[in-house]
Amino acid sequence: MEALLSDYVIEQVASRLRRLPETMQQQVLTFTRALQAPAPTGVPGRSLLIFAGAIPADDLLLMSEAIEEGCERVDSDEW
Repeated sequence: MEALLSDYVIEQVASRLRRLPETMQQQVLTFTRALQAPAPTGVPGRSLLIFAGAIPADDLLLMSEAIEEGCERVDSDEW
């Protein structure tokens, strides 16, 4: 049953893909390649502790104020 569904999906994608312009087909190819790429690996949080305190407190306060100020605004034209 799962194989049938997979075949159906592949057929549907291929059918729609054939109707797209070549530039969009290339975008789909790029996207499918990206889906197959291995996920990036991160680092454990404890490895980042060396950066604790690297940003001066005054700068953190300025950043916090800028975030609060920016988050309190509503841009009615945005949507």
